[in-house]
Amino acid sequence: MSDQENKDKLIQAKKKWQEKLNKVLEKRPERKEFKLDSGLEIDKTYDALHLENFDYLDKLNWPGEYPYTRGIQPNMYRGRLWTMRQYAGFGSAEETNERFRYLLEEGQTGLSVAFDLPTQIGYDSDHPLARGEVGKVGVAIDSLADLEILMDQIPLDQVSTSMTINSPAAVLLAMYMAIAEKQGIPMEKLQGTIQNDILKEYVARGTYIYPPRESMRLVVDIFEFAGQNIPNWNTISFSGYHIREAGSTAVQELAFTLSNAIAYVEAALEAGLEIDQFAPRLSFFFNAQSNFLEEIAKFRAARRIWANLMKDRFGAQNPRSMMLRFHTQTAGSSLTAQQPDVNVVRVAYQALSAVLGGTQSLHTN
Repeated sequence: MSDQENKDKLIQAKKKWQEKLNKVLEKRPERKEFKLDSGLEIDKTYDALHLENFDYLDKLNWPGEYPYTRGIQPNMYRGRLWTMRQYAGFGSAEETNERFRYLLEEGQTGLSVAFDLPTQIGYDSDHPLARGEVGKVGVAIDSLADLEILMDQIPLDQVSTSMTINSPAAVLLAMYMAIAEKQGIPMEKLQGTIQNDILKEYVARGTYIYPPRESMRLVVDIFEFAGQNIPNWNTISFSGYHIREAGSTAVQELAFTLSNAIAYVEAALEAGLEIDQFAPRLSFFFNAQSNFLEEIAKFRAARRIWANLMKDRFGAQNPRSMMLRFHTQTAGSSLTAQQPDVNVVRVAYQALSAVLGGTQSLHTN
């Protein structure tokens, strides 16, 4: 292909992207123009057309276009901000509910539930093995009644709820659905995520209950059930965060996380699910450390690798199956009790890398 043919291909691809962007802007006309204080307009995107960079389409492309290196939305944060979601869970359901309602009143756009360790490994608060751990690192949920208190006066059709739960994920999701049913909310209106990533529990955290093979079967069963009953629910969050906190490098974080994700996809396919049946609801969870440019590059690389994997290895046809959507949490391991003011700077710096890297959801420690 000649240089001119390559350039024509690039121009046509940009035209296609512009048409896609225009459809988005029709819904949000107030987002059409962004200007500096001086009045100069900021371009909607910047490209390499003037450089005649002909491998641009394969490596970068425009925002919202395969392989999604520059993000999964055509106008990214101009059209839709990242979800602001503070991870919260106090000792009792009453205290945590009070905290949730306060956060929502203050402008938070999603909930992120921290459960205590007994809940995470399936023990009731009165179990002998739960002694000393009840309510220590999150809220204790022993029954449907507890979860009802937790979600009291919170309209589940208006908030997105992320639950950091793995081994008992099916039980907590069933409880959440039961509460929605009591509120008269159709299942298709529920939005949220269960972490449901048992492999990283064996790798980094340890809150597993069942053996690996049986645990994987539960995960895949949730893929199938949720796809049929709660189509807007993210059925898993492939979690690199904990692997990074346990001491991995950025490269290892991606390698382990993507390896785990491939294992789940293969298990679902072996169970008879179609790739485009469950892949659009898969999500990721990454760490943001203080190596600023490396973190941004990591997020961009992750999207490109995942898009290529889903298209070339697993034969996905639906563009949403190829989009890597992810939540980011800043690095707890980078903070020290002795330097609270410096911690604020560290967290802001890490959060900026997540935003510039194109995150869909963000928690700042």
